[in-house]
Amino acid sequence: MTFDVLIVGGGPAGLGAALILGRCHRKVLLCDEGRQRNLSSHAIHGLLGREGRSPSDFLDEALEELSRYKSVSMRGTRVTEVIRGGEAFEFVCADGTTGTASNVLLATGLVDELPELAGIETFYGVSVHHCLYCDGFEYAGKPVAAYGKGDKGADLGIMMKHWMSDVVVCSDGTEVSPQAMRRLEQHGIALRSEPVQSLEGANGELAKIVFRSGPDLPRAGLFFSTGCHQASDLSKTLGCKRNEKGGVITDPVTGETGVPGVYVAGDVSRDVLLVAVAIAEGAEAAVAINKALLRRDGLCE
Repeated sequence: MTFDVLIVGGGPAGLGAALILGRCHRKVLLCDEGRQRNLSSHAIHGLLGREGRSPSDFLDEALEELSRYKSVSMRGTRVTEVIRGGEAFEFVCADGTTGTASNVLLATGLVDELPELAGIETFYGVSVHHCLYCDGFEYAGKPVAAYGKGDKGADLGIMMKHWMSDVVVCSDGTEVSPQAMRRLEQHGIALRSEPVQSLEGANGELAKIVFRSGPDLPRAGLFFSTGCHQASDLSKTLGCKRNEKGGVITDPVTGETGVPGVYVAGDVSRDVLLVAVAIAEGAEAAVAINKALLRRDGLCE
């Protein structure tokens, strides 16, 4: 099978790109294995016109909208290999699908590194979160914890004071630097340095943090700073350069990497990690890809 564009990843960035490319009558294959970063969340925030919409509803609506564009094909599979083959890219998928594409858009996203805390999976996306911009607003006036080893939790807790007043930092058995301690004191933020034993609550709603020693800490929510990593190594195997944060380096306008014909959009760039931005980056990359194809065909300069 031969395509104009192979899109790897069916999150907001990949879907946004597929929509624009479909409207450009481009032959597109979008491959996605259904592991979007925000599927554990109950609501998408910061997305104008869809504020509070669940990620699953957003995905269903997006797929329904894309179904009208017959030049766009979708497969529920993982792309395992992409290599340059002459003037095009050859690809292989886990389900056995193979083909070539003139351009590749990597919208593979990130994977959050959840803290190793007993019970955290129950609360993740409901009352345990990784993004203040996505979920901080809902916790104004509520008691919240900032979790992170060393100074990471302290730095996060200080930033959280803009969103909520009752913040306690949990460093989970690790030391916080004297400089960070002074900043915590300046902002009236308490520190619990004891190792965390578990998170407890019901129906996804956090009620308290239990420590191996010392009293329990009643909390309605927890934000963590433990990092994240690329969900796919395709950018690495293709030779794309990454910055110090692990994000793929791209042209700020087109989204094209240093590898001609390879573009990225969404969280894979590790810039602003919001659904609204991912959709926009997907659209920008799609326009850049379509212009490149027009130039190839002698239809524009």
